[in-house]
Amino acid sequence: MRMPRSVPLVSAVLLVGALALLGAPARPAADQPPRAPGSRPVVYVAPIHGIIDLGLAPFVERVLEDAAVAGAAAVILEINTFGGRVDAAVVIRDSLLRARVRTVAFVNKRAISAGALISLAAEKIAMADGGTIGAATPVEMGVPGGPAQPVAEKTVSYVRKEFRATAESRKRPPLLAEAMVDADVEIAGLSAKGKLLTLTTAEALEHGVADFRADSVEAVLDALGLAGAEVRRAGPTWAETVVRFLTHPLVSSLLMTIGILGIVVELRTPGFGVPGALGIASLALFFWGHWLVRLVGWEELLLVSLGLLLLAIELFVTPGFGVTGALGIAALLGGLGLSLVGAGATWRAVLIAVGRVAASLLVALAASLAVLRFLPRLPFGRRLVLETELTAHAGFASAPEADRAWLGKRGTAASTLRPAGIADIEGERVDVVSDGEFIQTGEPITVVRVDGNRIVVRRLRGKD
Repeated sequence: MRMPRSVPLVSAVLLVGALALLGAPARPAADQPPRAPGSRPVVYVAPIHGIIDLGLAPFVERVLEDAAVAGAAAVILEINTFGGRVDAAVVIRDSLLRARVRTVAFVNKRAISAGALISLAAEKIAMADGGTIGAATPVEMGVPGGPAQPVAEKTVSYVRKEFRATAESRKRPPLLAEAMVDADVEIAGLSAKGKLLTLTTAEALEHGVADFRADSVEAVLDALGLAGAEVRRAGPTWAETVVRFLTHPLVSSLLMTIGILGIVVELRTPGFGVPGALGIASLALFFWGHWLVRLVGWEELLLVSLGLLLLAIELFVTPGFGVTGALGIAALLGGLGLSLVGAGATWRAVLIAVGRVAASLLVALAASLAVLRFLPRLPFGRRLVLETELTAHAGFASAPEADRAWLGKRGTAASTLRPAGIADIEGERVDVVSDGEFIQTGEPITVVRVDGNRIVVRRLRGKD
């Protein structure tokens, strides 16, 4: 029995909602019970290396929570990064400020941009020889492959105040923190007007940004009075690794494209099969990953669900394409676009995100047209298309003579053909089916063939 074509859309909404309810990946319990009196102190060490993205935030939060549950003496974040997403750094910064365990940022060898904000949020900062910290002006990614673009003053002001508030909470010089973000902030003897502030290890120690010098984790432990402590080096779990992969900009765009492509192809083919399942799975993975890094909330899920519902109504209930379809596309673009941006995003960043979604939608539509046209011609595609011929010996009867009389006749669509409907041919209302295309009411048509009791028509064009 054929499954209604609305099932893929409804299933997509239900599956996305179900995955959202799963929440964050299971957080493993602390490796050890709380430390017994008289035993060696425990110190957790977590690496902050490479690009800072939103997938890093759940890892840092888990390490801080596990360390607190285990009664650890401190958590050392070993930092070596050129920066990354500001919204990711803000999430980690907030986690550090409310941590229930002592935190130390070990800058080995650099904490640039977003890495500087994370470092300033720790209770103590240790820096290795040759280390640097600062240069945190926010930028936005431009067109794919193009250079980063400067942001509006509003965004610079927001990030500057985040740095200042963080420095104030940890009793560090707030003006130095602002100078790391805003080139208009001048620091005599350190940075001229128009230049961002970046401090070396010696400068950071001299001006009270860093607390002490250390060239290894062991040296940090000595400075903290925790020599001989049990060191537990933390690493991301498989779930955190998967989340970081799913939220990568290239992967998230690919998931959106495959999801839309699968659903479009499923809507144009009978039954429910591989394209629909692949589309639903791709969208579910997209939302699941972005839900866990707090880019997706109930608002985005509701927007996307509303968009899919409106498009389903437009396709299967209301004739033509009008307000319902336009609102559905707008809700879909808005929900997916907002799923790509985080806290502090400007309107320009939101528009860029919506542009990414629109590009994925256009690529999916173009790919779906190519798939629907060329798939039956491919060896694999032929297996999906029924090509069995029914002969007279097998019980096939030719079309009734009355229906064959319509062959070659012209008329107009009396109702929307999607693909079945009614046509007005020579003053008679005839049940017809279009040759795979969508034909609006009132458009001229011509009968191209009669298959059994099916009268097949196509749109009549000017050259016909």
